[in-house]
Amino acid sequence: MTTTLDLDPVREAARIAAQNDAFRRSILGATPVADAPRGQFVMTRGVAALGPDAQLDLTRRVAAFDVFNADSDPQGWHEMGVIEFNGTTVWFKVDLYDTDYQYGSPEPSDPAQTRRVLTLLLPSEY
Repeated sequence: MTTTLDLDPVREAARIAAQNDAFRRSILGATPVADAPRGQFVMTRGVAALGPDAQLDLTRRVAAFDVFNADSDPQGWHEMGVIEFNGTTVWFKVDLYDTDYQYGSPEPSDPAQTRRVLTLLLPSEY
């Protein structure tokens, strides 16, 4: 099996961040689905309980999010974000799985071997 593992962690982190950004933008069509890595977008019961208007607004905010920092994104993968919504803190988290969604991806920077799950959640649900 060939590997696409990049031995330069900075380049690999930039590649994963770009893929995570494209995936996030694709949840509302800002990136054509054909150009985005494959995955699923889910929300927890706590976020669902905020109601459909809040869900749509939060989804839009996640898709447009670009305020990553060392506290929420220490690896530079753009995998975690914090959004303030009407006095409520909401997180999003991107996890990278193998193509069967069973285990972690064997090559996180290779879209052919990686499936993303973007979860929208309240901090109390983590």
